[in-house]
Amino acid sequence: MLSVTDAIEIVQQHCKVRNSTSIPLICATGLFLTENVASDIDSPPFDKAMMDGYAVRSAEIGPGLMELPVAAEVMAGQTPPPLPVGSAIRIMTGAPIPAGADSVVKIEQTQLVADGRVRIDPPMPSLGQHVMRRGQEMREGDVVLQSGSQLTPQAIGLLATVGRSSIQVRPRPTLAILSTGDELVEPENRPLAGQIRNSNAYMLIAQATRAGADVQYLGISRDHVDALTERIAVGLRGDVLVLSGGVSAGKLDLVPGVLRDLGTTVHFHQVAMKPGKPLLFGTCGETLVFGLPGNPVSSFCCFELFVRPALRKMSGGANAPLSWSQASLEEKYRYRTDRPTYHPSRVAQQNGRLSVRLVPWFGSPDLRALADANALALLPVGDNEYTAGQLLDVLPLD
Repeated sequence: MLSVTDAIEIVQQHCKVRNSTSIPLICATGLFLTENVASDIDSPPFDKAMMDGYAVRSAEIGPGLMELPVAAEVMAGQTPPPLPVGSAIRIMTGAPIPAGADSVVKIEQTQLVADGRVRIDPPMPSLGQHVMRRGQEMREGDVVLQSGSQLTPQAIGLLATVGRSSIQVRPRPTLAILSTGDELVEPENRPLAGQIRNSNAYMLIAQATRAGADVQYLGISRDHVDALTERIAVGLRGDVLVLSGGVSAGKLDLVPGVLRDLGTTVHFHQVAMKPGKPLLFGTCGETLVFGLPGNPVSSFCCFELFVRPALRKMSGGANAPLSWSQASLEEKYRYRTDRPTYHPSRVAQQNGRLSVRLVPWFGSPDLRALADANALALLPVGDNEYTAGQLLDVLPLD
């Protein structure tokens, strides 16, 4: 049976990076740049005050108490007059520094006195105090973001600072989700005898959205070849099709056959892992097809291990499929497994190190246990008794 590592490698080999396109900056959060971006201005574009206070010539401020006439007041967005000799100008944070001034005395170090004068208390201001010089943040022509950078909210703000209202990126992959099964009903319906609510689709929609995909929900297909064929054909028009259920070896597990009839090449079907053994992966043209098992924890784990890294690569992210860490086990634990097991777990920071607690879990249908987890801990094959403090490989989910 195929190992998880080999299965991930096969998926990655079939991921095609999406072509670059220009989109509005406001829509680009989380995407990956396909161009170097340079600043079109000096920033700040002028010497500016970093504090509310008074702009002064530092050389004119002697030791002890000092009183100066207030010649003017300048707000952010205004052009200040030059600073007269032996005077101060009231200035607000972000306002341009008046010509002739070289430092700002913060408001907490001053007191207004009679006749429109300000008293400056010690210590004496130093040259350049509370002043951000023109171009100190960046100069015109400086490359501020490299191609391949992921656009975080702070990067979006930086792009706006350098005048970009649109940007060249790799667009989000389109991903369709289809649930299969005669037993499924949507969440708003109370299940009748033999029915269950369709939790998987909504979980997978959330996972795909978190992973940066544009998601299309295709609803529930009943376990009939014609119904499956119609819905799957729609899903194969996008970049990725994720099916939940119908991929095991039961009488009504019809998905593999329908996929093949629609021209899908199946690259593997079964992986040596728990939960998630029946996972199917194939391609139809350039569309990636993932057939996930119907049990919710299986479906969740397969998405995190295989689909999420594929979406990242298609979006232009670095080819680092999974970001594993090591965490110290909080308490002893015994577990027997014939396949590598991805156990729902809770990871926390303790004294600068990661610790992990294995969440009580009753197997692949136990979605409530998974809701308590923020990581998956990898438990190797065998009858293992883990001791407190032992290091385990963990995959954070946040």
